[in-house]
Amino acid sequence: EFVLLGFRDVADLHLLFFIVLTVIYVSIVMGNVLIIVAVVSSQRLHTPMYFFLANLSFLEILYTSTVMPKMLEGFLQEAAISVAGCLLQFFIFGSLATAECFMLAVMAYDRYLAICYPLRYPLLMGPRGCLGLVVIAWLSGFMVDGLVVALMGQLRFCGPNHIDHFYCDFMPLMGLACSDPSVAQMTTFILSVVCLTVPFGLILVSYARIVVAVLRVPAGAQRRKAFSTCSSHLVVVSTFYGTLMVLYIAPSAVRSQLLSKVFALLYTVVTPLLNPVIYTLRNKEVHHALRRL
Repeated sequence: EFVLLGFRDVADLHLLFFIVLTVIYVSIVMGNVLIIVAVVSSQRLHTPMYFFLANLSFLEILYTSTVMPKMLEGFLQEAAISVAGCLLQFFIFGSLATAECFMLAVMAYDRYLAICYPLRYPLLMGPRGCLGLVVIAWLSGFMVDGLVVALMGQLRFCGPNHIDHFYCDFMPLMGLACSDPSVAQMTTFILSVVCLTVPFGLILVSYARIVVAVLRVPAGAQRRKAFSTCSSHLVVVSTFYGTLMVLYIAPSAVRSQLLSKVFALLYTVVTPLLNPVIYTLRNKEVHHALRRL
């Protein structure tokens, strides 16, 4: 088995971290569950945008629940995990993170079509098309990380069993391998580049086209609202993609393991907490559905 060291450098703050992160975890789950219930129960929200939002919320719940219970355990006692359990945790977490990358790209593409091609939007985003995009996003995540975990499963671990992290992340695990991890490392690097830069590029292009379309609208409340919404989405997306790119494409840029854990907290805790807030903050239809509930 492996032992997850977590935040051992700040042992005096473990109880405070446990309380704060427990509250955050409950908030993440409740916030995202509310969005799913609101979308499912309200007929007015049965549109492509809310279908994608409900899938994102479901992703966030699973994604956070893969990591946070074991992290919270580490604040109270030594958190041990079997080798098979460690690889399974990395597989599920990595698959969901990759699926979220594609899901955010799908949501940006959906907004681009809705704003730039409003008359053709119902045809371009029909039920089959929406379902197809969601299935591709989910399957892509599990196929990509399935390959990485298959390569990791061939490595031998025979030395130290302490992982200096709060979950089974790729780089700390590679540091404990007794056999040569270069094939797994190169494969992960290539897949990370593709799965991070391609969706992020699509998001930037989609929002750039949205901004151009909005600029053609006469200045007023609608333009300000559109810019405010786009900027909010881009802040969350940039935080999520930026931290992942630093940790998986350019890991040498993070020299401190404590800094690496802080970056990991950004995309495992902060982004799932912000997503339901950002995507529903200015949304009157979701507010109406939640009030009815």
